[in-house]
Amino acid sequence: MNQPIIIGLDLAKSVFQVHGVDAQGRVVLRRQLRRSQVPGFFERLEPCLIGMEACSGAHHWARELGGLGHEVRLMPPAYVKAYVKRSKTDSADAEAIAEAVTRPTMRFVPVKSDEQQAALLDHKARDFLVRQRTQTVNAIRAHLGEFGIVVAKGIHNVARLLEAAQDIPEAARPARDLLTGQLTGLEERIEAATARITAAQKADPLARRLATIPGLGPIASSAIAATTPDVAAFRSAR
Repeated sequence: MNQPIIIGLDLAKSVFQVHGVDAQGRVVLRRQLRRSQVPGFFERLEPCLIGMEACSGAHHWARELGGLGHEVRLMPPAYVKAYVKRSKTDSADAEAIAEAVTRPTMRFVPVKSDEQQAALLDHKARDFLVRQRTQTVNAIRAHLGEFGIVVAKGIHNVARLLEAAQDIPEAARPARDLLTGQLTGLEERIEAATARITAAQKADPLARRLATIPGLGPIASSAIAATTPDVAAFRSAR
């Protein structure tokens, strides 16, 4: 096999597709790799340019392959789509990635570190819990409405809602207690996640500077710092 200088790597859960071209633009590599084969395969190659779509697992593989001496560039999947020449298959996607990564007008996604991804995971977990809290409150509100108990909407009215729930029939109280217990547990976990994010924000110089902008608190400044670690990747401040 001739040494490829550009590789398009289509990521997947189990089987990855590789498409490589040499210095003359000729296709010299088309093959599938299982997840366990990926590190060993790229370790045997000379350093080359590897393009990947910025999807699930991309930042992990960018760090892994970058550690082997390769130059890795991540691209938004929407920007790669235009380079797919035929019906969408793993092979066609890998070929499109290999072509897109060489385009001078292509925009790339900065590779996140483990710490940045961990910070984002805290935000995503907190958002998930907040959505569950909203669902639980809506369920309580809907069930109490069946008994003629109606309280104004809004998370700030939850205390009034739970107070009104004391007047429902005895037979309905076990279900009420189940939902209110779920709500209490969610509130505790949200507060714990918020405390972790706030502590991490205070330890991050970039997040602290962002928090000086009017309207940005610890949650928003921490999320921005973790999502956009390298502002040099953007063409303008806007």
